[in-house]
Amino acid sequence: MGDKEFGIDHNRLSWYAKEIKQIAEKDVQVAIVIGGGNIFRGIQANKENEFDRVQGDYMGMLATVINSMALQMSLEKAGLQTRLLSAIKMEQICEPFIRRRAIRHLEKNRVVIFGAGTGNPYFTTDTAASLRAIEIEADIILKGTRVDGIYSADPEKDKKATRYDKISFDEVYKKGLQVMDLTAFTLCKENKIPIIVFDMNKPGNLRKVVLGERVGTLVEF
Repeated sequence: MGDKEFGIDHNRLSWYAKEIKQIAEKDVQVAIVIGGGNIFRGIQANKENEFDRVQGDYMGMLATVINSMALQMSLEKAGLQTRLLSAIKMEQICEPFIRRRAIRHLEKNRVVIFGAGTGNPYFTTDTAASLRAIEIEADIILKGTRVDGIYSADPEKDKKATRYDKISFDEVYKKGLQVMDLTAFTLCKENKIPIIVFDMNKPGNLRKVVLGERVGTLVEF
């Protein structure tokens, strides 16, 4: 959204594309899962009883495809080769998700964007990111957020919240910290995929994370 109340901020999109290009040019294989809350937030609509849960979730999945298409255009304008794979078939605008095809695109140094979540209701884009990371045998999940890591409490609400440089999966469970939804987090733990939570809106952070610099919070085993 950028500074807008809803929709897509093209300046923010272009900025993200430049950040992603910096790491893609270092021969890093990049796969992206993007949410759709700037267009439609299914969970909120469900809580307010505005929509049937299943219908609302599918609407949210379609919103992620719109964002994915917008990001794809920005990445290609920046000079990157991309492929958009969707968990819901939309042959006119994107390829269907096929695991082997996704891996092959990555091997050819194409930035792969996974749209439409898992293709199933009741699952978040966090879960989609974890599932796709497992399927393509990713080394790590980089969760870009508005804050610079994991805190003992919500730093936007509690000024006394302290940030963790590193934390284990078990500690996250014990402390009841919200890194991502529980299904997604458990998938990562069971399949031994570490997570780095970092501020995606700070220039150069994505590049620093990929180069191994201390940015954000590492969730390890």
